[in-house]
Amino acid sequence: MVKDTKYYDILEVSPTASDAELKKAYRKLALLHHPDKNPAAGDKFKEISHAYEVLSDSNKRATYDQWGEEGLQGDGGMGGFTNAEELFAQFFGGGFFGGGGRSSRPSGPRKGKDVQHALKVTLADLYNGKTSKLSLRKTVLCKACDGKGGKEGAVRTCSGCKGSGRKTMLRQTGIMIQQVESICNECHGEGEIINSKDMCKTCQGKRVTEEKKVLEVHVEKGMKHGQEIRFS
Repeated sequence: MVKDTKYYDILEVSPTASDAELKKAYRKLALLHHPDKNPAAGDKFKEISHAYEVLSDSNKRATYDQWGEEGLQGDGGMGGFTNAEELFAQFFGGGFFGGGGRSSRPSGPRKGKDVQHALKVTLADLYNGKTSKLSLRKTVLCKACDGKGGKEGAVRTCSGCKGSGRKTMLRQTGIMIQQVESICNECHGEGEIINSKDMCKTCQGKRVTEEKKVLEVHVEKGMKHGQEIRFS
């Protein structure tokens, strides 16, 4: 019998949920409450990410089921936004809603890794002020397939890992037998496989695309060398 169902309730699943069901629930809720999409849902997003991080780990889940949150102690404490962002990035393969590179994440104003760009200005620009344009590329949810990666029904649970994204193997060394966990080689850790014929032609099944964005950078009069101008 499960001692505490809080994490299961957060993910809206039963305590008997399979790895595939946990992953499906996390995908749905993380996208719904991602702070880039829903700025007021920062705390909810962290709760969802933390609950999935615990329940998707077989050892942590067993500990939680038996002892509840107290049993996790320092191993399962609530992570900060950075941890939630990293989990989201690993799960979806990268920068979903804005932010650089293929490792995405959310935040309420977002709080992923900062991206720095050096802007060349002259001494006269610092004295008189100047407005420059900065062109950036960011990764966003594919509009063609709404982030699904393909047609309705194109995505199926990986049969090799049963949707967990990981495989467990037994390795014998002398008289010792070790249990080794590794990323599934069939779905590359995604837990799902997309039929090539039904794959989205725009994002090639990656669920995300790159988008160009132009920012106007206002250099105020009297600014100094090395001073930063931040954009959310």
